[in-house]
Amino acid sequence: MIKKIINISQPIIGKEEIKAVVNVLKSGMIAQGEKVAEFEQNFAQFCGTKYAVAVSNGTAALHSALYACGIKEGDEVITSPFTFVATANSILMQGAKPVFADINPLTFQINAAEIEKKITPKTKAILPVDLYGQVYDAEKINALAKKHNLKIIEDACQAHGAEFNGRKAGSFANAGCFSFYATKNMATGEGGMVTTNDENIAGAIKMFRHHGQSGKARYEYFDLGYNYRLTNIAAAIGLEQLKKIEDFNRKRIKNAIMLSEGLKNIKGIITPTVEENYKHVFHQYTIRVTEDFKMKRDDLIQYLKGQGIGSAIFYPKPLHLHSYFVKMGYKAGDFPIAEKISEEVLSLPVNPLVSEKNIEYIVETIRKI
Repeated sequence: MIKKIINISQPIIGKEEIKAVVNVLKSGMIAQGEKVAEFEQNFAQFCGTKYAVAVSNGTAALHSALYACGIKEGDEVITSPFTFVATANSILMQGAKPVFADINPLTFQINAAEIEKKITPKTKAILPVDLYGQVYDAEKINALAKKHNLKIIEDACQAHGAEFNGRKAGSFANAGCFSFYATKNMATGEGGMVTTNDENIAGAIKMFRHHGQSGKARYEYFDLGYNYRLTNIAAAIGLEQLKKIEDFNRKRIKNAIMLSEGLKNIKGIITPTVEENYKHVFHQYTIRVTEDFKMKRDDLIQYLKGQGIGSAIFYPKPLHLHSYFVKMGYKAGDFPIAEKISEEVLSLPVNPLVSEKNIEYIVETIRKI
């Protein structure tokens, strides 16, 4: 029996990152500076966009992107109820209203057909989520946005390096938003990035992250802004992580393939769906534990824990069922697929530090049940 816990997530910080941070500390320039600019340039190149603007975290990226895309008080932004709360909070931070649309039960992504039902004259943008590491339904949702003259802000916070038709996450929308939180596929501890091909959006975010100041005129404030700057310390880590992200993702994909192969044909277990022409980078490897399985999901979590296997639920309750969204008029039954999925999902270890032997042990442990 494996005694050491197999962690659901774990940051991978090597000697390269440590050296890069030490060099920044020795330089005396630890706030936003040349390292941040270099990180922005390299990340834009990685994603295949003209611009990338670094910010302090993923929520700041979403908030900044919504601001730069012109979202204002009273506007409506359509998004998924099955996501981390930052997705919807960023809409509220701009004084706009999050309007939820139900999801696809196979991919867990917001359903384009459900989005169209929610469009009103107040709708100004769609905020799809690349949940668990797979790009949103870009073809259908982008066509929908074009038809109704809507902006798209892509929440790619879990999808660094994910692809659709050979194009990377962050390149499909008016703005793509990334997080470099400690558990992401690439991490700086805290940090974020907005990618775009629109010079005006990039410029607006640079102003917004710096208290509303233009880079050309210090102490001249052109609009409300925030302190959303990234540090050179975080950027130095990000530059090294960016060199490793493709290798990290290859290991995640390999582990995911092994898990899916090992867990297939188990009654009551539904393994993740990877759509054709998509590269899923498995920020999370998420199965569904249905009523046909021999054990309830929450009991399975405790059983796995006892066997030294970490697991987690992302996310146990859709956003519309949380108290402050309920105050907006949402209620149980509004989004039945998201509600059902939240009762079934369970994420298993897939990160690059999970070995082939670990995967075999996880599969064996579940199959024994």
